[in-house]
Amino acid sequence: MIALENAYVQYGQANVLSAVSIQAAQDEIIAIIGRNGAGKSTTLKTMIGLLPLQQGRRHFLGQDISRLPVEQISRLGVALVPDSRRIFPNLSVMENLRIGGLGHKPGYWDIARVLDIFPRLQERIHFGGDQLSGGEQQMLSIARALLGNPKILLLDEPTEGLAPLIVNNLIDIFTLVHQQGTGIVLVEQNLKVPMRLAHRQYVLDHGAVAWSGTSAELEAQREHVEAIITTGAAHAA
Repeated sequence: MIALENAYVQYGQANVLSAVSIQAAQDEIIAIIGRNGAGKSTTLKTMIGLLPLQQGRRHFLGQDISRLPVEQISRLGVALVPDSRRIFPNLSVMENLRIGGLGHKPGYWDIARVLDIFPRLQERIHFGGDQLSGGEQQMLSIARALLGNPKILLLDEPTEGLAPLIVNNLIDIFTLVHQQGTGIVLVEQNLKVPMRLAHRQYVLDHGAVAWSGTSAELEAQREHVEAIITTGAAHAA
């Protein structure tokens, strides 16, 4: 469904992604794992077009979208939930949700359905974005993305800093979203959530893919993969 092929991305003169190739089908959940600075968030931003490619290609549903602007990629069906959440603090929960559907065709996800899976947002429907807890802001950011009825959802560290109960709730919601036909690319720093959700994993280190494989393969090589995450690919080889 969505793929980066031999992607190179720069910040200034520095390469932050080097020859990264990642693909995700609509019927699977993909995890991108790695320590801070490995290039995980950069990869998601590159997928949706927030960052330009110096080399390589970006594909979606068989179409080369390497040169499309981010708003066109979004309308094709790619949604990003950033690690910063980026909700509008001066707007209410309902106003934030209404913005989520602007410029997109209606589909399965509407305000009633997202409030059904996030009942806490229903309770806070008239609260301002800046009045919400961190977990509630994360719920709102995910709900807003779903209202665009994306074909694939890019999640940048959605469970970071959240209580275990909220994390478990989000895992159940991501499973439900996937069952409704939405592909998911999930970025996390450790293996805990990806091992419960993902079909395949990519481990990034220093802006390159250091390991990739299925969940079964990861479990078989867990010690090696964890060494990449904690100490870097060069030391773990």
